[in-house]
Amino acid sequence: MDNTGKEKEAMQLMAEADKKVKASGSFLGGMFGGNHKVEDACEIYARAANMFKMAKNWSEAINCLNQAIDIYTDMGRFTIAAKHHITIAEIYESELVDIEKGIAHYEQAADYYKGEESNSSANKCLLKVGHYSAQLEQYPKAIEIYEQVAMSTMDNPLLKYNAKEYFFKASLCHFIVDELNAKLAIEKYEEMFPAFSDSRELKLLKKLLEAHEEQNSEAFTEAVKEFDSVSRLDQWLTTMLLRIKKTIQGDAGDLK
Repeated sequence: MDNTGKEKEAMQLMAEADKKVKASGSFLGGMFGGNHKVEDACEIYARAANMFKMAKNWSEAINCLNQAIDIYTDMGRFTIAAKHHITIAEIYESELVDIEKGIAHYEQAADYYKGEESNSSANKCLLKVGHYSAQLEQYPKAIEIYEQVAMSTMDNPLLKYNAKEYFFKASLCHFIVDELNAKLAIEKYEEMFPAFSDSRELKLLKKLLEAHEEQNSEAFTEAVKEFDSVSRLDQWLTTMLLRIKKTIQGDAGDLK
């Protein structure tokens, strides 16, 4: 089926869902399983959204998902509403490249998951918010999120290994804003989470702080290269480290 066919089918599904919503609101509809009709409508909106996605008609897909979200939240079904918010966030993230709107939908999903006590799902959404907030240079927001997720995972035997990564990311965000802040934050994280003290991430941070104090670009780059040779740096970490390095006077702005 080509895009025109998919779009046509999506439009038909959307009309069918609208019809069910209207019917459920009528007096007779309410008497004869109104709730059931509305649930059906939500499922049809989701199918329509998928067809619109296949046709790359992103705004109509988002519209259908928002219709379903409104109904699900009215019914108190927040977990499924959260899933739809994530789908919308992913469209903004990957297709429409509107990161601010993506962040807003990840935040809403996280709120709904928290309300349902699905903390690990909430944390996944919050980590997306932290990731993009730091990219957009909204460092205080990113720090707050990374600290919050680190604290919620450090007491969990299965997840505590991840806590050092989140404290590391919070430390880098602090470092970009202010070197002294970073020092104080790192001390605080070591006290809160002693396992952070022995981590390669902390050893790197201490070397970077020393290089930064001495305004030594070469020492900074060497420390990063050494770390990268064992644990590959992803795009986000590379970006943050470059932003810190640029605050060293006379720096060329690369990690070579």
